[in-house]
Amino acid sequence: MRCRHFLTPLLSPLSFAKPPSRPLASRARAVAYPPSQRRAALAEPDVGISQFASSLPGFRGALKQRYSDFIVHEVARDGTLVRLTSFDLPDERADTDDEAEADLPRALESFRLLCGDADCEALRGFLSRVSEGDSDVSPIILSPDADKAHRLEVHDFFKRNFIFLVTDTVEHSDGVQRCIRVRLRSGPRGRRNVGEKASNRTGIGSSEPSGWRDDRPFDSRGSITWPYHLGKFLRFHLYKENKDTQEALRVIGKMLGLQPRSFRIAGTKDKRAITTQQVTLFKVHASRLAALNNKLTGIKVGDFNYVKEGLVLGQLMGNRFTITLRSVIAESEDMIKVAVDGLIKSGFINYYGLQRFGSASVPTHLVGAALLRGEWRSAVSLILDPREGV
Repeated sequence: MRCRHFLTPLLSPLSFAKPPSRPLASRARAVAYPPSQRRAALAEPDVGISQFASSLPGFRGALKQRYSDFIVHEVARDGTLVRLTSFDLPDERADTDDEAEADLPRALESFRLLCGDADCEALRGFLSRVSEGDSDVSPIILSPDADKAHRLEVHDFFKRNFIFLVTDTVEHSDGVQRCIRVRLRSGPRGRRNVGEKASNRTGIGSSEPSGWRDDRPFDSRGSITWPYHLGKFLRFHLYKENKDTQEALRVIGKMLGLQPRSFRIAGTKDKRAITTQQVTLFKVHASRLAALNNKLTGIKVGDFNYVKEGLVLGQLMGNRFTITLRSVIAESEDMIKVAVDGLIKSGFINYYGLQRFGSASVPTHLVGAALLRGEWRSAVSLILDPREGV
């Protein structure tokens, strides 16, 4: 039997409920366990899992007999169901060369309005030398600019209009005046490397070219080669089988040389299941992840897209569960239909499952209850006191 569109199958009791909303505020009183007594496995009534949402007769069945019996699709905040539908790479191209050439006069005019005639002519000459194929073109230094907000605006202008150029701020030898330095982005054609000295260069557009500290390494913050026209985060869909979310991300991270904390998710998904969810990575190209698909086992990535913001925990509408029940025992099919209809109408009690209470000799909810009551000594005793057979 397969239940679609439901958040849980109707079994007795409902210990496996997956909370789609805020858990019930009230809980059954915790059962006190003597610290010296080894605890047997928790039963559902021990933690208050004993009631049903309706008085209708139920039926029994096996849940998660196979991991493929439990399918989870994340529901994004816009209400769309997260599925793995494509392995295609997104188009990372910016404007075509013809469009770029057509935009050059417009960009230079905008720069003239921003920085003045002298700096505009300096930039025009610099671009002319670049277009002639000069692979060793010297950086230019723009006119002194004491306005930090204006300098930020100039940096942003170059990021938006000349992604093949890099800018940083340098200061005069007097330690007071500051201006912006512009260079050609380092590349494979023998261009000048970041940090290479250039003490013999002339600062174009500067009123005191010999006084500017042009021999300082370029600020590395301006040397990131991420295309400006792309969103800074790569969003992709993670499909996994019989693995928890962190395990899958560790595998991918190891292949990419990234720490697990580099990945951002809206929430973790079940291990014994087939799940699909969104993940974001900061400044990683889709081609790097797509190349892993032939090497991964039980994991696939796809539906790549570049976005401006990364995911944060809780940034989802919910999860959709497709659940298969096996070995169903019921008096009749009609009884099953009545029970399912009751689930649709009445919902279910939003219990925490037994997995939320830990597997240690003292249930974690007892420790938590002691902490909430301010009984610090009791909480420490529950955690640290020796117990028979432990």
